[in-house]
Amino acid sequence: MASTRNRHPGKKPLVPSNGKSPFVRPAPGGERLRETLPVILETRPTNDYALIDSGQGQKLEQYGPYRIVRPEAQAIWQPRLASDKWQNVDAIFTGNTEEEGMGRWQFPDRPLEETWPLQFDGLKFLGRFTSFRHVGIFPEQAAHWHFLQDAIKAGNSPVRLLNLFGYTGIASLVAARAGAHVTHVDASKKAIGWARENQQVARLEDAPIRWICDDARKFCAREARRGKTYDAIILDPPAYGRGPKGETWQLFDHLPEMLDLCRAITSDRPLFVVLTSYAIRASFYAMHEIMQEVFAGCGGELQSGELILRDEGGKRMLSTSMFSRWIAK
Repeated sequence: MASTRNRHPGKKPLVPSNGKSPFVRPAPGGERLRETLPVILETRPTNDYALIDSGQGQKLEQYGPYRIVRPEAQAIWQPRLASDKWQNVDAIFTGNTEEEGMGRWQFPDRPLEETWPLQFDGLKFLGRFTSFRHVGIFPEQAAHWHFLQDAIKAGNSPVRLLNLFGYTGIASLVAARAGAHVTHVDASKKAIGWARENQQVARLEDAPIRWICDDARKFCAREARRGKTYDAIILDPPAYGRGPKGETWQLFDHLPEMLDLCRAITSDRPLFVVLTSYAIRASFYAMHEIMQEVFAGCGGELQSGELILRDEGGKRMLSTSMFSRWIAK
């Protein structure tokens, strides 16, 4: 049976609930965390990625050798560059402009290979043209990757890190390379396969990574019942999604329970919990307040704000997502 001892000051033991959730939230009233907000985490152009321009609901980007155009609802302004700069591209995504909307890629000059090489800070992986307009990397997350890499290297070794909604595994590979023992969870078998492929490309086949295809909530609930804990947790939940057995995920309905479970499986030597959201209907302050409520009394600092991309000209910044991260020490 899992231990119910307190792992955080002010945290009450988690007990079985009425069946809707394995746990009930600890009683409110814990001391609010120190907070810094808004925090703007910026990603600048590199040799492998650059935001060239944005406007009129689109963004012009450079991914390695390819220049592509994709929808971007946040780009409500006019493009800075002339139209010919937008036309001289290798790939254009057309179709549904919603975050998870289906569509297809057009290749104006010539057909391109499905995958191509990219890297972050020397870590190699694959880009891929998908029917959901994504290419396997969210460049703005580089700010988090630098953060977790530094925190893991400075933390107790080995750090146990849990990556929920882990997608193509870049954060997992960055963490493993830094010395963490990683558990990577995603509901998509296809995403898990891509992540394993990236592991081979990165030459980290022997790195301590568990690849698990599962519903994130169910997995965390089982870990809590087993008494399993993690020193660091990162989660990037979608606005809407489905688990491998048809389980539904709705960010606004299920995020509170998800964070309760994250707190339940946080170890007694925690480093951080990082939450990112691409749900446009939310605000970074909404993410901030739910994190304050869940981790109240745990000490440390809560930083919340937005992830942004600075364009190649250096004159415009594009906000892509919101984040809130609890730093335990």
